Amino acid sequence: MANNDVENGEEVFVDAAEEVCGMDLSTAMEEARLACSYFFNNRFEEARTLMRPWAHKSMYHGLGYGTFMYLQAIMTFDPKDIETAIETLKQSVEVCNRFRRKNTIGESLGKMVKKVDYNSFTKEEIHAELCYAECLLLRAVLTFMEDETLISFLKGGMKIRACYQSYKECWYILEGRDWSKDADKMHFESGVRMGVGAFNLMISQLPQKILKLLEFVGFSGNKSLGLSELERGFHLEGSLRRVLCALVLLGYHLIATYVLGTSEGDLVMAQTILDDHLKLYPNGAWFLFFAARLEYVKGNFDLAIEKYTTSLNSQNEWRQFHHLCYWELMWCCIMSAQFKEGEEYADKLLQESKWSKATYAYQKASCMCMRMDELTPAEKQELSETMRSIPGLKQRIAGKSLPVEKFAVKKSLRFFAQGERLCLSALELIYAWNGIKILAKKYENIEKIYSIIERELRRLEKIRADNRSEYYYDDYLLANLLKGSCLAYMNSPLQAEECFKFIVSNEKKIKEDTYLVPNALLELGLLLLRANDLEQSRIILEHAKNNYKGYSLESRLHFRVHATLNKISTLQKGSQSVGSNPMDSYPSISRSPSPCHSKTSGTTNGTGPHLKPTKNGKSISTHP
Repeated sequence: MANNDVENGEEVFVDAAEEVCGMDLSTAMEEARLACSYFFNNRFEEARTLMRPWAHKSMYHGLGYGTFMYLQAIMTFDPKDIETAIETLKQSVEVCNRFRRKNTIGESLGKMVKKVDYNSFTKEEIHAELCYAECLLLRAVLTFMEDETLISFLKGGMKIRACYQSYKECWYILEGRDWSKDADKMHFESGVRMGVGAFNLMISQLPQKILKLLEFVGFSGNKSLGLSELERGFHLEGSLRRVLCALVLLGYHLIATYVLGTSEGDLVMAQTILDDHLKLYPNGAWFLFFAARLEYVKGNFDLAIEKYTTSLNSQNEWRQFHHLCYWELMWCCIMSAQFKEGEEYADKLLQESKWSKATYAYQKASCMCMRMDELTPAEKQELSETMRSIPGLKQRIAGKSLPVEKFAVKKSLRFFAQGERLCLSALELIYAWNGIKILAKKYENIEKIYSIIERELRRLEKIRADNRSEYYYDDYLLANLLKGSCLAYMNSPLQAEECFKFIVSNEKKIKEDTYLVPNALLELGLLLLRANDLEQSRIILEHAKNNYKGYSLESRLHFRVHATLNKISTLQKGSQSVGSNPMDSYPSISRSPSPCHSKTSGTTNGTGPHLKPTKNGKSISTHP
């Protein structure tokens, strides 16, 4: 390791020029690529072993080893692993910083009045800038997870800001340097496009109020530009960070768009990426996982279960990866109404995973509630004990409780308040996680769930008025929200509209589940969008966003509203982009159902990404 001076009890690294690394840049990048190959072929320890010896001297080894420690930390959520990853990445940042360009005061002032000569930068300096940005981003994310203090939150924000500025500098280097004699350009370019693309994509998905704040301090985001940059990085064959571009694209198209409910993922693009990378890593757990996820979002739940099981069995070194598969397998079972099996996977997560035990406990309990009439006395006792444990399992991250855990605690208390019963609890979770859109991909899937909802509605309607609990309308309106959401995808928009309007008109009868009304308004707005009544849709959505506060899972609704308002704005401007078809909100299904309805039923034209500023149907009449 480099000889370091000690000043005031802290290590002070010497300048890179005074140290002989002993690892040239080309060799470092080649070893990083080999470690990446090991990692995605499930040879995790070999990847770490290759990176570890030079992690304190070589920027690419430091980045690689820090990344592996980061992945372990976010998968285990173990405080010790988080602390180890933070220290590793701190060292990685310092190593990269040693090789970065050091400007004098005169040079820094000169950048304000004249163009920087990026050809004067050495190869080590430009790659150090890129590695520095990547390490800083990972370090910032872990800072948010480290503890609950405001200081940690501010430190994380400052690191994100520094990372953002560093990526901008990398973009200037990519655009302003003469690359004609540099065979390693593709490695640098893929990293820049990955970072710039990911930043644009991430920021563009945030709700408007957060977006305005970020834009005020210099951040900006453009979704189409972000996707374009990531795709350009993916198409750089043989580049070091191509696989990272692939993973970000798969994560967006197959997970983020569905969890946030912001748009429809590009499944054709996802299939292209998977076909390519499964040839390179045929037994790689990560790409087998995404292949299973692709089948899941297509509504092929049985095939998805098979593929998740294959991914799970492909490696045993990282048990935490199994938890990701258990999570997905649980949802496959819930979506296909296999509640006993879903309960078993939730229980596995509860016993083994440290991420959110309150969430896992509630998911297990919600599956049991769906089988209430067939539970044995012992199972009913287990259900009660599981529900009773949930408040004590709630945790705090970055000083705040997870919204989904708050929801779980509230529902666990409600379970006891209404005689140890919950209404359509697992189906409520499907809605909360935006699963109705996935159910709609196959008619038989949504028909199965619809029949369960109708059966529960009939049970509720048979309860005499003098026997109804104080939560009766909470349950009844929940069933109507679920029913209307299904009908909207079953080519029955008028019946769906009736359900949503019924919820809004009975708002004052709700005791606790106040989230039902803004979500009903959201669904009405989506119906209007589908009917091409853009202005009325916008009014409804703005009403839902601005007039309801403090309800469960509020941020999830804001993500969906933000995305839908952006789509409306694009359509109203007459410049509809790819993927902005209003029909995307309700994709067509294979055949028209005949449900039994109850009575109450930026530009990319070479000027650089948004991240880089220049240097100088029938219209539905609905009123909220």
